[in-house]
Amino acid sequence: MKVLVLGGGGREHALVAKLRQDDPQVTIYAIPGNPGIARIAECVALPLADLKTIVDFALEKEIDWTFVGGEELLSQGIVDLFSNHQLRIFGPTQAAAQIETSKRFAKELMNRYQIPTARYQCFRVDEPYQAYLKKQTPPYVIKADGLAKGKGVIIAESLEEAVLACDRLLISHSCVVIEEYLSGIEFSLMALVHKDRVIPLEIAQDYKRARDNDQGPNTGGMGAYSPVPLIPKRIVKAAVNSIMIPVVKALSAENIPFTGVLYGGLMWTKTGVKVIEFNARFGDPETEVVLPRMKTKLIPTLEKLFSKVPIRLRFSHDVTVGVVLASPGYPGLIQTGIPINLPVADPYCFHMGTKMSSDGLITAGGRVAILVAKDKTLADARREAYLKVSNIPDNPCVYRKDIAKNL
Repeated sequence: MKVLVLGGGGREHALVAKLRQDDPQVTIYAIPGNPGIARIAECVALPLADLKTIVDFALEKEIDWTFVGGEELLSQGIVDLFSNHQLRIFGPTQAAAQIETSKRFAKELMNRYQIPTARYQCFRVDEPYQAYLKKQTPPYVIKADGLAKGKGVIIAESLEEAVLACDRLLISHSCVVIEEYLSGIEFSLMALVHKDRVIPLEIAQDYKRARDNDQGPNTGGMGAYSPVPLIPKRIVKAAVNSIMIPVVKALSAENIPFTGVLYGGLMWTKTGVKVIEFNARFGDPETEVVLPRMKTKLIPTLEKLFSKVPIRLRFSHDVTVGVVLASPGYPGLIQTGIPINLPVADPYCFHMGTKMSSDGLITAGGRVAILVAKDKTLADARREAYLKVSNIPDNPCVYRKDIAKNL
């Protein structure tokens, strides 16, 4: 078995670690990978932007399965290209990936098929978004229509801030989505999907704001934990039945069937579960806390998914807590190239933005790594995760101190 993983962040590191744990003999390539992945797989220095070169590599190596980490490749049609060459790849087509790559598409789809979500309105730069905002009640949720690397959502507390957010996002995006602010308990539900088959994974909860007590700007995620004790199993089941399955059926009805990981960013409100957003791939950092709990082997599960064989996933009863280390200034202006001493032997230290230099490991991104702990209770897993963080000598990174606190 030969497997290719496309990407070089924490999500991809966790995926490679899962594949390696499932089968120590499997051959795993990662493009481009990272120094953490390089310890358990072969990293290949090819540019992700060159889709043809990636396809040629997969053909040359006779890759059996390819996993797409990030959304940019999906938006560029990597799945369509692989499929045209009869290469097996787990991810949605360019058209189906619009569920993530276009907030407008996703909202309009949910509206047509009565999938519960926040009220919204879309505006282009020449349309009266200022007048619309004046009629709404703060806080305002402003979303960019298009890829924004996890930073395309702004929660504005005042009208002035909301108008500025729209002005800024409309410089680089065709339109913005202005949404009703939802209150409740947020959680992430990922599912393995092929056409109309939906196999949910265990849920997680992530922390999007940069600083403690949910202060500061939105980020790609500053930590996560799984499972989520605040969300009853009946609510998860309701979310699968009222949201995940209906949206997959909606995509099929639109003649753009979905294959891959469907990520539902959901909120349990007083009036039921509603959609905050959809992603078309493994979440980050949720993958880093969900896959370590997954006891069922991943690739055999996908084989069953494609061949319509019944699937029963098994997850450990352990709790996982992950704390993200970020470069100072993240998600704004950051400094990289700083030496960092991550624990080499820790199988749950997933690299997110690192590279090797002549002086050793250095930081190379906004988010640098996520340290995950696995234990019997939430309190023990949390204590262990922060102990791992405190044991990093001369740690140059910043991190939230309240991941999985007071639950």
